[in-house]
Amino acid sequence: MYPYRFSNVMIGYLNLATLLASIPVIGAGLWMAKGSTATCSSMLQTPLLVIGFVVLLVSLAGFVGACFHVAWALWLYLLAMMLLIAFLLGLTAFGFAVTAGGGGTQVPGRPYREYHTSDYSSWLQKHIQDAKYWRPALACVVGSKACPKIASWTPMDYLQHDLTPIQSGCCKPPTACAYSGGVAVGAQEEDCFRWNNAEGILCYGCESCKAGVMEKVREDWHKVSVLNVMVLVVLVCICACGCCAFRNARRSVSEYPYGVNRMHKIHPRWDYYWWRWWRDRREQLY
Repeated sequence: MYPYRFSNVMIGYLNLATLLASIPVIGAGLWMAKGSTATCSSMLQTPLLVIGFVVLLVSLAGFVGACFHVAWALWLYLLAMMLLIAFLLGLTAFGFAVTAGGGGTQVPGRPYREYHTSDYSSWLQKHIQDAKYWRPALACVVGSKACPKIASWTPMDYLQHDLTPIQSGCCKPPTACAYSGGVAVGAQEEDCFRWNNAEGILCYGCESCKAGVMEKVREDWHKVSVLNVMVLVVLVCICACGCCAFRNARRSVSEYPYGVNRMHKIHPRWDYYWWRWWRDRREQLY
């Protein structure tokens, strides 16, 4: 196989794999759009469908262009790949900026951490304070059954076991709160007065609950941002192969074979036969 055709074969296989991988992504999005009633999962249906269809169309254009030497399909493919790279680059930078800060504060003598809204980025604070976003997020928290899992814990369990950010912020009052007869006493933070032992109330209205949700979002976004970096590296490599395949596709429709100087006009037939001889000689050697 000649080196100048390796890029075509490589990008053809890569895009065939991504094309096949986009089918279950689209299927999952359609299933969630039709049959899922859970608030959290329904939020993912539009991104899944968009990502699935974009990957399908881009991969199809790259596969056709690379395998059949269709220059215009490869041109569209490269344009779409560059837009995807630019979009992912911006999204990754935004993700790292949003996930800066947070992490919580270690509670002395306890294995878990507590979280405060002031520790997070201003964009994330504004986003979670908006009722339009907080209502579905709170529905996810309640539906996750995080609090019932620790409802039967004793004070000793809180000294021995760790808590998730949701459990730490939404399922118990802040550790510093002091109560007498189940009522907060003295000058304390507002979350101490928002706490209620009723199963449907708990600390769902506390600022610490919003901070716990923000911490969970921060952790997830940070993981996605790290994954985006790896995806960007792969996309740049595929785009480089696509550029080589595009160049080869243009050569395949030109009157000049690979390796012949386009500007060389002296004895063109002699140059052509010389190139054919060198190609056959190279095949015998390798």
